[in-house]
Parts: sequence; structure tokens; C-alpha cells
Amino acid sequence: MINFSKMHGIGNDYIYINCFKEKIDDPNKLSEFVSDVHFGIGADGLVLIMPSEIADFKMRIFNADGSEAKMCGNASRCVGKYVYDKGLTDKTSVTLETLSGIKILDLDVKDGKVEYVTVDMGKAIIPPREIPINADGDSFVNVPLEILGKTYNVTGVSMGNPHAVVFTDGIYELNLEEIGPKFEFNSLFPDRINTEFIEVVNENTLNMRVWERGSGETWACGTGACASVVAAVLNGYCKKDSEVLVHLRGGDLRITYKSDGTVIKKGPATMVCDGVLYY
Repeated sequence: MINFSKMHGIGNDYIYINCFKEKIDDPNKLSEFVSDVHFGIGADGLVLIMPSEIADFKMRIFNADGSEAKMCGNASRCVGKYVYDKGLTDKTSVTLETLSGIKILDLDVKDGKVEYVTVDMGKAIIPPREIPINADGDSFVNVPLEILGKTYNVTGVSMGNPHAVVFTDGIYELNLEEIGPKFEFNSLFPDRINTEFIEVVNENTLNMRVWERGSGETWACGTGACASVVAAVLNGYCKKDSEVLVHLRGGDLRITYKSDGTVIKKGPATMVCDGVLYY
């Protein structure tokens, strides 16, 4: 038996396990199981909350297909809510170790519970080889890529995990089940890619859909929203040091790409349920 919590950040839902108490031997296989909506619980993946030697807590995150991800902005907000609401800490500023570095979580508390979490996501990574993208140069901005006979202009950004951002109209009519995997497994992206499809409303508002590597279309992606705002600045749609409201299918995030290259993300975190998994 494994005790778990299900949480979501604007619809990006994961199963959270307190590894201060639970021991998980094969998280890759467990993530595949719990993510299955018919035979498991149903989620975008699995998050382990663990002790850390270099931060207050450590997060490991696994996609629905069992692959391990480096970072997830929505999951990190939920970890902030989990550790405070469950009494693992009384601090309202928490450090979190991830595979893409230590993140700082600032918690907005109301009536003893966390409502919103602001995350310093660190600096955006722009050079294509560091994202990684199989291309040379200092940046990968507005580069044409043909997918299923149609040309999409792609901007590459890493927020600790790789993103291809596409600015286009009619994002809600796109067949992501068809085109998403063609981006994800394109030879241009050696570690596969998360792909954001962005509609620019104005310089302070974006609409977004996302295809996440290993999970398919999800209702939200925090690192994807950050990457999209960075890409919007690189393409001249938005400005640095100005908060941008990103509308995702599951809700809204507020993103600021600062002049020093760091990205700040604010959004809600929601507890769905606690339970016991017979696995």
C-alpha cells in the first residue's frame, strides 16, 4: 500500500508521494501505472517529494510514459502547497531541488492553506545546442519547420527542459494528437521536445495549448508557459520586465521574463484528494 495525494496546477495533474514516509523502488513503472485513467488513478505523471542535502526539499517527476522529466512548473507549485499544507514546513519561502537546479517557491497563504505559489524558474536557456536542438548559432528564433506538409515557425527555449514554441492563429482547431508527436520525435530535437502553440492576444496576453513529451496534450505546462513568454519577447510580441497573462486550457499563469534573463511564474495549486494505492 502506498499513500498518495492527487493535485493539479491549473489542470496539469500528478500523483504526489511523500518519500519521507514511503519507499518507491521503481518510480518509472509506478508512474505508468498511476497515470492510466482506466487501470490506475489517472494523471499526467508521478511526483516524488524527497529529502534533499542542498535544499529544503527535492522533487523527482515522471511522465505518463515512465520517462523522468527534469522540471515541471505546475508540479513545483503543488509541491510548495503540499509541504506547507501537510505540515512538512512552516516556511513561506521554500527551496526545491530539481534536475534543472534549485528553485525558490514563495507561498501565498490564506487561512492556513497555500493558494498561490510564485516560482523563480531561473534563467531561460537560448543557445540551441544547450536546449538541445540540432542547430548552430546563438539562438533558434522563428525558424521554419515542415510538419505533415505544413510549415511552422519554431522558437527554441529551455527552462530546464526543452520547448519548441510556435506562434499561430486558430490554436484550438489544431489536431494536436496528429501533429504533436511529429514535433516531439522530430530529428531536430535529440531529447524530444515539448511544443507550445501560441496565439498572441496582445503584448500582455497569450493563449496557449501544449503537447508535452511523454504525456501528450496536457491542460497546462508551467515551464511551457515560461518558455512561451520568453519566445514572445524574442519575437517582439511581448516585453521584458512586463507581466504576461497566459491562458492555458486549465487556467491562467502570470509570467515575467526579467532583464537579467530569469523567469518568474505565479499561479494556483490545488489539492484534489488523498488516498491509498494498492500496488
